[in-house]
Amino acid sequence: MTLLYRENAPRTFAKPVFTGQNRSGSKNRHPPMHTGFGTALAPIPQTKKAAARIALVDLKDGTRTILSECFKQFGIESVVMSANAAERLKKEKFEACVVKLGPGAQAVMEAVRTSSSNSRLVLYGLGGSAQEAMRYSKYGINAIFQEPVERSAALKLVRATNMLVLHEFRRYVRIPVVTEVQVQGAKKFTATTLEVSSGGMSIKSAEEVGPGQAVEVSFALLTLPRIWVRANVTWRKPKHSFGVRFDNTDDRRRKLKEWIDAYLEN
Repeated sequence: MTLLYRENAPRTFAKPVFTGQNRSGSKNRHPPMHTGFGTALAPIPQTKKAAARIALVDLKDGTRTILSECFKQFGIESVVMSANAAERLKKEKFEACVVKLGPGAQAVMEAVRTSSSNSRLVLYGLGGSAQEAMRYSKYGINAIFQEPVERSAALKLVRATNMLVLHEFRRYVRIPVVTEVQVQGAKKFTATTLEVSSGGMSIKSAEEVGPGQAVEVSFALLTLPRIWVRANVTWRKPKHSFGVRFDNTDDRRRKLKEWIDAYLEN
């Protein structure tokens, strides 16, 4: 087992939150969200929980089976990839990736580290010599599975590194949730959220805001009392919605991170 730790600091969508009536038109057993400012959401319905995902690229059947079972023990879902791996890793969000060190590995690693969403995922190598491992060192391999892969050794490595994967998942996970949010910038207005993460949120509003604009947002989520957090607008869809990224220096965002961690563990 080889560990090559590198400091890595979240397609990841969690179970949705609904309020009001269900799809059949009947009333939910929980009351709908009030429209008055400062109210919380209805309790979250029981739906399939999102999971961290790891890409297994061009692995033999036996190796793939062992690694899939090891990662599954820690709640990590394996996704098998082959010829189109590099293309998928540029477009889809993953929290980790296992790639065999050999021909083709560089293209996959390059796709991972240049992807806007996967640049910080946990990267596992498989096999290869010490020289090959050094050759790929610029891609920041976190750990290496030795070949032939043995279940006990693989499980030991996954146990030692799974928290890196889960941390990446929680850093990026977006929770679909609808609640009132108050935005205060050049002017003050009230809107509704679309998705919330520990790093920011998307907001439905026709108000005019621009990328880079500094704002302060206020919102409440179920068991999370109303908080204020400084943020900056990062994108905008005219007359529809915009996204904000929370200020990393604002300690008040920790309460949101704790709420998301508890939400994912329930």
